[in-house]
Amino acid sequence: MTELKEASQKSSKGLIIFQMLLAFVLFMFSIDLLTVAMVRMNNILAEDLFQATNNPFVGLFVGLLITALVQSSSMVTSMIVAVVASGNLTLMQAVPLVMGANIGTTLTSTLVAFSYIMKKGEFKRALTAGVVHDIFNILTVMILFPLEIYFGFLSRTASFLTNAFFDFNSEFVGDYSYNVLFTRNLTTWLLDILNSPVIGLILSIILLFLSIKFLSDTVFRTFVSTNFEKISRQMFKFPFMSFMYGLFFTAAIQSSTVTTSLIVPAVANRKVSLSKVFPFIIGANVGTTITAVIASIYKTEAAISIALVHVLFNLIGALVFLPFPALRNIPVKLATFLGDQSVKRKFVGFAYILLTFFIIPFILIYFNKDNHGVEKEQNPKVKPKIEIQADKPM
Repeated sequence: MTELKEASQKSSKGLIIFQMLLAFVLFMFSIDLLTVAMVRMNNILAEDLFQATNNPFVGLFVGLLITALVQSSSMVTSMIVAVVASGNLTLMQAVPLVMGANIGTTLTSTLVAFSYIMKKGEFKRALTAGVVHDIFNILTVMILFPLEIYFGFLSRTASFLTNAFFDFNSEFVGDYSYNVLFTRNLTTWLLDILNSPVIGLILSIILLFLSIKFLSDTVFRTFVSTNFEKISRQMFKFPFMSFMYGLFFTAAIQSSTVTTSLIVPAVANRKVSLSKVFPFIIGANVGTTITAVIASIYKTEAAISIALVHVLFNLIGALVFLPFPALRNIPVKLATFLGDQSVKRKFVGFAYILLTFFIIPFILIYFNKDNHGVEKEQNPKVKPKIEIQADKPM
């Protein structure tokens, strides 16, 4: 009887692991499909948006909007590296884009929370876990954005570090290519069959929501197991240890979107508290910068500098909030407040997403369009050639 029970438990664990891997692959595939569909449909639009960055405030929301649409800060920051490397975008113009991309990438973890909308208590906890990443990045932007605008803090620091640690040789400056996901062959094959980026976009959104639900359910079953409870007690025991786990795990998979989305079900189902997972999320924020660093290798001085800006932005945010419990609790308390209000009034959560990630950025960019058009006629520039090799596997 005992042997049958052990065999059943092993079989159950194996099934959960398989389902979790399947959910992870579907999640990554849906994000990749969304990315490539948006690139095929809006590559010219992206070029125009990037050129609207003479106004740094608008540049911030351009980075936010593009990242919210394609759901990959790694992709957007790599695009920014490409444009900076081409010389068509200055380092100081690119910094607000990177800041905006850091906010835009947090949308997915917030959307994960809405899979719990029918369960009041779980929805409240899930939403607080989803938005705490947004709030952390928004607070970091509020600290560093004025310093960059008035003093060039990030761009000057990155340029100094680049000149201090890197030796440039023109023979190493080559063409830019985006590091693609392992699902890219399947993605391009499907889009070629569909022969329509619009249909591909719609399908990717459907798959994204299905994969989020599948991932949430599967992860919940994993969290119920006693093995995970032992691991989580060790993983989230100390803030610094939790930070390092988040950093290395995200650097390994090159997606803070996946890392932070996995945390939401854990908090929703009371397997770990929000205050304990917050350092993990901060670590994930730093770990995701590895993609831009890789993209900048053997590029121009400015390209490496903007990659360092990405690292500095997230690292400084971590250094401000992580060591001090009082400061570390600020994003947690704000997220908890938003969660409380969203439970009382369901429209609050939806309004937060629409206003933060879409309506405000779009309005600012739209009203800047006319001024941008006048500037462009007075001082015409060649558009940067943004090449994202979406059809080329790693």
